[in-house]
Amino acid sequence: MHEQPFPAVDRSACNCFALRQAARHVTQIYDRHMAKVGLRATQFSVLAKLSRLERVSINELANSMVMDRTTLGRAIRPLEREGLLTIGPGGDGRTRSLRLTPAGQARLEAAAGRWRDAQAEFEMAFGAHEAADLRSTLNRVIAET
Repeated sequence: MHEQPFPAVDRSACNCFALRQAARHVTQIYDRHMAKVGLRATQFSVLAKLSRLERVSINELANSMVMDRTTLGRAIRPLEREGLLTIGPGGDGRTRSLRLTPAGQARLEAAAGRWRDAQAEFEMAFGAHEAADLRSTLNRVIAET
């Protein structure tokens, strides 16, 4: 008899699997809309966060977005190449800081309507009240970890 290395897991009962699958589904909706202005959903989020901050270190931005620094690095490199943000010296010589450029602000403004379209598509399919409840629940999950 062949023994499995660990017990079989019911994927419908796994919180991590369900959240990641849902996140991929929702990200696809936003990516489709953001593609019209040359952005991915994550890149839009980075630009939106930078627009609210004058200058921020890469580590601070990664922490505030609940992202791994390496993942954030992959998201910001194309934005830097396109001149949408700049990466410069940080406050202590060891860190790097990010700043939104005027071109980045313009791209963010162009993407805002696409973001609203993605929001509306998701809320139309899922329900506006349910979407608000979902965001509230997910914010609690983030706050408690």
